[in-house]
Amino acid sequence: MKKKQIVVAVAVVAIMGYLYSLPVKGLIKPEATRGNAKAATAPAVKPNANINEASVSALAKPNIDATIAQEISALEAKLKTAGEADKITLQRQIAKAWDSVTQPAPAAFYYLDIAHKSNAMADWVDAGNRFNTAYKLSSDTSAQGTFVANAVEAFDHATKLQPTSLEAKTGLGVAYVNGGAMPMQGIALLLEVVKQDPKNHDALLNLGMFAMKSGQYEKAVDRFKTLIAQKEEIEPYFYLAESYKQLGNKQEAIAAYEKCKDLMGDPVAGQRIDEYIKELKK
Repeated sequence: MKKKQIVVAVAVVAIMGYLYSLPVKGLIKPEATRGNAKAATAPAVKPNANINEASVSALAKPNIDATIAQEISALEAKLKTAGEADKITLQRQIAKAWDSVTQPAPAAFYYLDIAHKSNAMADWVDAGNRFNTAYKLSSDTSAQGTFVANAVEAFDHATKLQPTSLEAKTGLGVAYVNGGAMPMQGIALLLEVVKQDPKNHDALLNLGMFAMKSGQYEKAVDRFKTLIAQKEEIEPYFYLAESYKQLGNKQEAIAAYEKCKDLMGDPVAGQRIDEYIKELKK
């Protein structure tokens, strides 16, 4: 039970860290994009050779439970001397250990190594999903470039293996938009997914977020309300509140923030939401 509580706590911290950074670095107000078509499209990010399995693992270990960190280190030591027949098994164990403590970046690199060997659809998707999540939770632009490049590679392989996979299309669409080189191609893929599956969670969530970033807050509200109607979750409620705030709908924003705080069930995180609500009530 204690281990489970630690994992949940790490997940909340990771999610909230990203949510709090979003209004500062992620949103593009409508005024910033009018008359300047280039403003909505970031330059393509490039991979950094220094961002790899070893570097992200070293950064992640101080942030997880010491016992689990020791277990991972022991598995890494075994991997160095393992024969080829045993490597994939050990890599899967390490990847799952990183998953258990909500550290997508190191898990992603291990799944990518596995996918290169197995060429299995599930392995490519696992790698791509974790690289997209790692991008989302990172504020390091050089690391983000590597995460995006690897996500594109993983989902490109996945879509070739299974062209009809909505999960692979969604992941590839998200990676394209995050990379900045082909944002409209990415949006088109996400819209294609929603056309086939109007309640697709990941596609709707990302379309809503990308609508916020381009200043299309009315569209964002519609996406997040569709998600919430299916299941009440922290992320869509937070983004809904942010979208309402940008539209000047203070009461709706306050109500969404309040619901977000209730779903968190965390007093410390709730204090930050209280600050947002206080600002709206001024």
